[in-house]
Amino acid sequence: MPKYNKLVRDKIPEIIEAKGKEVSTTILSNEEYIKELKAKCMEEVDEYMRATTNEEAKEELADVLEVLHAITKTHGSSMEEIESIRLQKKQARGGFQERIFLMDVKENTKRIE
Repeated sequence: MPKYNKLVRDKIPEIIEAKGKEVSTTILSNEEYIKELKAKCMEEVDEYMRATTNEEAKEELADVLEVLHAITKTHGSSMEEIESIRLQKKQARGGFQERIFLMDVKENTKRIE
């Protein structure tokens, strides 16, 4: 019997049981839940990194977004609040659309007086 020991989507146990299999689950404490959400986020980002087609990438990004929704709630926030923070940061510092790759920064040797 395979052991998974990982956070799964809410309907996964019933989907597995519908196939005639038995599952063993537990409900995580808040601390365990946050820890497992962080692990799940890394897992989903890794799966996105390994995607080789646009369709695979979209599927994995949807999974990342679902995890982000859950993580946001654990911090007493909403996606609307996170989006507002994102927009503030974009206004102040820009986004990533221009594909700028910073190579290095040299100290200015001239003194400004």
